[in-house]
Amino acid sequence: MPMDANRNRDAARGKTALFVALVVLSNTFGNLALSVGMKGAAGSLFASLANAWVLAGIALLVFWTLARMTLLSWADLTFVLPVTSIGYVLNALLGRFVLGEQISGERWLGTLLIAGGTTLAGLTKPGTQR
Repeated sequence: MPMDANRNRDAARGKTALFVALVVLSNTFGNLALSVGMKGAAGSLFASLANAWVLAGIALLVFWTLARMTLLSWADLTFVLPVTSIGYVLNALLGRFVLGEQISGERWLGTLLIAGGTTLAGLTKPGTQR
């Protein structure tokens, strides 16, 4: 394979890895901020929009949507969804250790199954188009 083709393939993989990380982290921390804000907000749903945590969560989730759309424009859906599902694992960990939520053994088992599936999907080629 020519050196330029290798360089292009490596650049595409690096870009995909970067956007996977952006999608996972913006979703995870967006959900965390939204949860903190909504649990601390008093009053109506519309009044909660003045809460800084809620606004931060909304902003991160808007960014997540745009980053995910971008990622889906060049990587296979069957790669993107399983790999980004590691966010569910991170959400469970943040829920437990940051928010102090109690998580049953069944939920931890489900979280481990998601982590295993994410690992298996991550071992495959992303099938990037660009």
